[in-house]
Amino acid sequence: MKIVVLDGYTLNPGDLSWDGIRGLGDLVVYDRTPAEKTIERIGDAEIVLTNKVMLTREILMKAPSIKYIGVIATGYNVVDIETAKELGIIVTNVPAYSTASVAQLVFALILELCHHVGEHNRAVHNGAWTSSIDFSFWNYPLIELAGKTLGIIGFGAIGQATANIAAAFGMNILYFNRTRKPEFETDRIQFAELDTLLSESDFVSLHCPLTNETRALINKEKIAKMKDGAFLINTSRGDVLVEEDVAEALNSGKLAGVGVDVVSVEPIKQNNPLLKAKNCIITPHFAWAAKESRSRLMDTLIKNIQAFLNNDPINVVSI
Repeated sequence: MKIVVLDGYTLNPGDLSWDGIRGLGDLVVYDRTPAEKTIERIGDAEIVLTNKVMLTREILMKAPSIKYIGVIATGYNVVDIETAKELGIIVTNVPAYSTASVAQLVFALILELCHHVGEHNRAVHNGAWTSSIDFSFWNYPLIELAGKTLGIIGFGAIGQATANIAAAFGMNILYFNRTRKPEFETDRIQFAELDTLLSESDFVSLHCPLTNETRALINKEKIAKMKDGAFLINTSRGDVLVEEDVAEALNSGKLAGVGVDVVSVEPIKQNNPLLKAKNCIITPHFAWAAKESRSRLMDTLIKNIQAFLNNDPINVVSI
């Protein structure tokens, strides 16, 4: 069976092995695939693996050999699911592989906003401490997390892991989720309706999938309900927030700081308003990419394909 990987570089830039998948069929791996070459590269492959290459209705209709699509990620909005269902194509994703890695970056962003470690390191290396008349200095307000409230929007595996880290810092946690999860609630972790969460949280972290309901969830109206001087973190999907509204809130001082690992168009465009907004930390969508995380992704990808070949598919998002 022919297997084509359309954009394998981010999963495996050379520090992992494709051998586990190679043993399951005739494998061809492309580091990247431009949109205009997608159909050509799929060819007569029966198994297609994609991370960010879009498999639209037009492409799927022109690739009748496809029997299985493996999304090399948790989010599967790159595939036209309705068309796949119509054509009887099985689509799977890879859930939960990046939980620890993403939760870790959430706090890397939060801690940087609290202490500006990078900026103070640069200041020291540029001579600011050498020339200081005091034994200590800081160029930004420093913030202690203990006793602060973290609001988590979306309480799946990553949201829960983020809550556990927050609790270790002595924070209080409010979470909002479509389905309440009382089994995770403690004296420190409590459910709250969205507006309550926004109004009571010092930090808000987004962990919801991109759906019609969550697209542009954090907009001017919702930001107005947040505390003055609150912080916003987004490691979910760029379109969950309205970037123009967030930039305006930063520049006006309504928000004290923002940390994002995702933006609406990736790679980021030069005219993205967050690039020029005050106190906005932007990382290049790498929360998922620790080697340990990518190794788990590869392992699950192999298991997904094996299960499909055994006519017992797992992690199915569409049949």
